[in-house]
Amino acid sequence: MSDESNYIPKVNRIQMMLGAYPILGDVMRERMRQELFRRGIISRERFEEEVRERAVASQKREGVVNPYQDEPAEVWERRMSKIRDSLTEFYWAYNLSPQLFEELAREVLNARPTAEKALALNPEMASMEVLFHQMETYTRLSSEEQARSRHHMQETKVVLIKALISDELEFVRVAKEYLNHEDLVWIRSHRVGRGKIGGKAAGLVLAWKILQVTLDRFCDTCQQIELDIPETYFVGADVSYEFLEINGLVQYLNQKYKSMDQIEGDYPQVQAAYANGRFPTDVIEKLRNLLREVGQRPMIVRSSSLLEDNFGLSFAGMYESIFCPNQGTLDENLQALLDAIARVYASVYNPDVLLYRKQQKVLDFDERMAILLQVVQGDAYGDLYFPAAAGVAYSRNPFVWNPKLRREDGFARLVVGLGTRAVERVGEDYPRMVALSHPTLRPESGARDIKYYSQFYMDAINLKSNALETLPVADVLRPDYQGIRLLASIDHGDYVSPMVSIDRTMDPRRLVITMDGLLSQTPFAADLKTVLKALEFSYSHPVDIEFTIRIGNEYPKPSIGLVLLQCRPHSNPSENERVTIPDRIAESDIIFGTVKMVPTGRVKQIAYIVYVDPAMYAAATPTQKLELARLISRINQRLEGKTFVLMGPGRWGSSNPDLGLKVGYADFYNARALVEIGWGEGKNRPTLSYGTHFFQDLVESRIYPLAVFPGEPGNPFKHTFFDAALNALPALPPPPADAAWNW
Repeated sequence: MSDESNYIPKVNRIQMMLGAYPILGDVMRERMRQELFRRGIISRERFEEEVRERAVASQKREGVVNPYQDEPAEVWERRMSKIRDSLTEFYWAYNLSPQLFEELAREVLNARPTAEKALALNPEMASMEVLFHQMETYTRLSSEEQARSRHHMQETKVVLIKALISDELEFVRVAKEYLNHEDLVWIRSHRVGRGKIGGKAAGLVLAWKILQVTLDRFCDTCQQIELDIPETYFVGADVSYEFLEINGLVQYLNQKYKSMDQIEGDYPQVQAAYANGRFPTDVIEKLRNLLREVGQRPMIVRSSSLLEDNFGLSFAGMYESIFCPNQGTLDENLQALLDAIARVYASVYNPDVLLYRKQQKVLDFDERMAILLQVVQGDAYGDLYFPAAAGVAYSRNPFVWNPKLRREDGFARLVVGLGTRAVERVGEDYPRMVALSHPTLRPESGARDIKYYSQFYMDAINLKSNALETLPVADVLRPDYQGIRLLASIDHGDYVSPMVSIDRTMDPRRLVITMDGLLSQTPFAADLKTVLKALEFSYSHPVDIEFTIRIGNEYPKPSIGLVLLQCRPHSNPSENERVTIPDRIAESDIIFGTVKMVPTGRVKQIAYIVYVDPAMYAAATPTQKLELARLISRINQRLEGKTFVLMGPGRWGSSNPDLGLKVGYADFYNARALVEIGWGEGKNRPTLSYGTHFFQDLVESRIYPLAVFPGEPGNPFKHTFFDAALNALPALPPPPADAAWNW
C-alpha cells in the first residue's frame, strides 16, 4: 500500500495497516490503547464500560436473550475481545494519526527478539512508511541475518518497486536484482506528487544501477569509463489524474475508444483545454522549490507514461519533450515548467499515440503520464548552451553496410549539440552513422559523400533569448571550441582531412562534422559498446540508449564522459529470421534493388505496391503534395490486412513536403515495407532514417525501410514495371471530388 492510502476512510486505513501484522496485531492494539489512555482521549474505565455496552448490544442483535446466561464464558470473552479491538481502531483513527501508528509499529518491531521476526509482515497491506522502515531495518542486520531474511526483503522490495516505479513483470524481474534501499529512497526523495515515475524514468534508473554494478565485468581490458546521469526529478503519474479532476477534463479519458476521425478532430481542443489547466497547490510549491535548487540551468520536460519504454513498447518520439531554458524569474520559469508539463499530459491523446496503442493491443491499459525532469547536459559557449555531442545507440546493429561489420557490437548515431537531431528526421542534415564493431568504417566513401552526408545545423539553447534554436554549425562552432578536433575535419575541396592543429583564423564554413577524432583518438566507441553489452546482458534483451558526450581537457589525452539520458529494452524481430538470398537472379526478375544499409527481414506474398511516381511528385503543387499524403493515409486504412509496400520519392515522414511525403505513423502502419526513392541530386536524395524515432516506429511495427538510388551501382530500378503495372486504385473506395490524385 502506497501514499495513495490517504484517500481510504480513516478506520479502514488503520485496519489495513494492522492487517499487515497478523501476529503482532494484538500487541500493537494493546500499545494503541495505552497511548489512547495516556493522552486522555478516553479513560481505561470508560473504554471498558463502552466495550461491555457494545458487547451486550451485539448479543441482542444476534438473538441472545439472556446475555449472562445463554452464552458460554469463552464466547463472551471472544466477543469482548473483538469489540475491544474494533473500538481501539475507531478511537485511534479519529483522534490520532496514521504516522503515529507507524512509529508505534516500529517500536513493537524493534522490540522483537530476532530481526527475522521483525521483518515478517504482509508488504501488500503495509504503508510505504512501514515498507521503507523494513528496508532500513534489513540494511542494519548482520550478513547472516540478511541471508536468512532475504525472502522477506525481496518481497518488500518488489512491492515498493511496483508502487514507486513500474509493475511491468519483465521490469520487476530485472529491477529487484539491482535496486536496493538507497535507490528507492533516492527515487522517493526526488518525486513530486504520488504515483509511479513511469517507463522512461524507470528505464533510466535501472540502467544506471545496472551499469554501476556490472560494468567492470565487461571492461577487463578497457579504461575506467567516465559515466553519469543528469540531475533528475520525477512527477508521479497520479498527478496527471489530479490535473484531470481539478480541471474537469475527465471527459477526455475515453478518447481512445473514439474513431480516428473523432480523435484527430478533438485533439486541438484537448490541447487547448490542457494548456488552460491548473495544477494542485502542493505540486506547484514542490516544483517551485525544485526550481530554486536547479537555479537557471536549462531543463527538459520529458514524458514517462506507464506504458512507455516497456519491453517491446517504446512510444519513441510520440509524446512531447519540451526544453525549458530557465532564464527568466522564478515565477516565469515556474509557469514555463507548468505549461510544458501540461503539454506533455495532452500528448497522451495524440492520434498517433492512440493508434499505436491500438496496433500494439495496449489500448485498454492504464496510460497515466508521469514526468521525467532532467537538467540539460552541456556548457555555455557564448550565449548558447549545448553538449559537445549527443546521440542514440543500439546494442544490435540493425543495418550492415559492409561484411566486416558485426551486428552484435552495436550501432550509434551522433550529432553535435543537443540530441534532438539524432532521433528526428530533418531536412538537408545527417548525423554520423557508426558501426561500433568498426567505428571508423563509414557507409559513405569519397570526400563528396562525406561532406554531403554530414551535419550542417545544430540545436542549442540560447541563454540570451531564453529559447531553443536551430543554427548553422558554422555560426556556432569556432576553431577555439574545446574538443573541435574530435568533432570536425577540414574541407579542402577535393578531400577532407583531420584537424591536426588549431588555426583560429580558419573559416568555420570549412569545418565538416565527421566525429573522426572522437572515434579514432578516444576510447569512446569501445566504451559505448561496453555499456550496451552490459545493459543487454542484464536485460536479456537488446536495448537502445540516448546519451550526451562530455569532452574534457584534450591534453595530454582527451577525456571523454558519457551521460546516460534514457534506456529502453526492445526486441529486434528481424534478427530471428534467417534470410537466404540466391547467388544469381535473372535481371528480368528484379524490379528494384539496393546495397546501402539493408535490413534483415522478409516480406512474402505482396499483393499491392502503393507507388508514388517521383517525377510526377516533383511537378505537383504544395497543396497536391499534402493531399497526396492524406490519400496515402486513406489507402493504408483500406488495405488493412493486405500485404503491401509503399514506394515513393525522397524522405517519407519529412516535415517539408518538398523533400518527401509528409506522413506519420498513422498514415502507413499497415504497410510491410517502406521504400524511399532518391532521384537526381541534392535535396531529392532520401536521408538515412536509421536510429531515428521514425525508424523505431518502423522497426516495432515490422515495416522494413529501404533507400533506393536508381542509376547508382547496385541499385537497379525497372521503371517499365511501374509504368505498365495494373492500377488498382479505382477499385478502392472513391476519394472526395477535389482530391489531388485526380491530377
